[in-house]
Amino acid sequence: MPDPPRDPPDAPLLAALTDASFERYWKAGALKYRNFRPLAEGGTATLQTCVDANLGREVVFKALHPHLADDEGEQQRFLREARVTALIAHPGTVPVYELGRRADGSLYFTMKKLVGQNLRELLMSLAAKDRAVEPDWPMPRLVDVAISAAHTVAHAHSRGVIHRDLKPANILVGAFQQTTVLDWGLAKVRMDAPAAADDAAAGAGPPLAELQTPEPPRGPDAVGHELTRPGRRYGTPLYMSPEQARGDADLDERTDVYNLGSVLYEILALKNLIVGNELEEVMDRVLNQPPPPPSAVAPAGREVPPDLEACCLRALAKDPADRQPTMTAFADELLAHRRAGRRGRRRPWLR
Repeated sequence: MPDPPRDPPDAPLLAALTDASFERYWKAGALKYRNFRPLAEGGTATLQTCVDANLGREVVFKALHPHLADDEGEQQRFLREARVTALIAHPGTVPVYELGRRADGSLYFTMKKLVGQNLRELLMSLAAKDRAVEPDWPMPRLVDVAISAAHTVAHAHSRGVIHRDLKPANILVGAFQQTTVLDWGLAKVRMDAPAAADDAAAGAGPPLAELQTPEPPRGPDAVGHELTRPGRRYGTPLYMSPEQARGDADLDERTDVYNLGSVLYEILALKNLIVGNELEEVMDRVLNQPPPPPSAVAPAGREVPPDLEACCLRALAKDPADRQPTMTAFADELLAHRRAGRRGRRRPWLR
């Protein structure tokens, strides 16, 4: 299997760009963006790269598909994604630069253009025994990626936000070992963040429900503040928690613990936790069938540390009460493994 294409590293800065004059009559809003190029396309939105003419930097420009531009529900979800991503600012999230409207009134927001490889591509290369990738990605480095992602999501939880779509494709690893959790489009904002007072006192800020106050839509088709409705399944089926698969109304942070546990499972086993060709088959495995231990399905010769396997299987418990109670507790178990490894380097997976 060929190595997935990777973006080139950022080019060196040039004085001709940083020291250029600034027009007296400068462009504002969407008018300052030029040189648009397609980047990616999803079910509801497009991503393009473009240049911010005022700053001379390349950014990512996200906008709803034209046929959804007047869909009130999709507009509200789009606004929530932009604001959530901006308001949970953390080294492990994408910086949002601007939220605005184009001349036709359609919404857009811009964010930092990241360079790197998503964890899904990386794990596929490792599963294929890509010799160009294997030496750079031993087990400890992969675990460090999971720890960084867990800390980012724990920060979001402290702000009252649940991601609900954690999977390897939504975790980006940069050229300088930075880890970024992407795609907060399915995030749920809790109206009453349970630890808000403690987190605010510690400098984490108030829950986002207090910061987000868009006027709710009116009329018979109004979506309201609860943009992700109870009884609907949100997330990617292969990575859904049992409560997501059931469409439970009151999901909490332990759903993200399960989702990241499924990511850890792939890191350990280099295979998906859930496989299936039909949705009914996938749902049955999510809801009813206990997962095989990662060590039982990992490729021959890939040693799975027992403490990591125990941490992973705890996160994947069908009953949320049997999982780690918080994302911080999940991260702490991974950190304990890494610290033990640094104290005793005799373990073969640390070579």
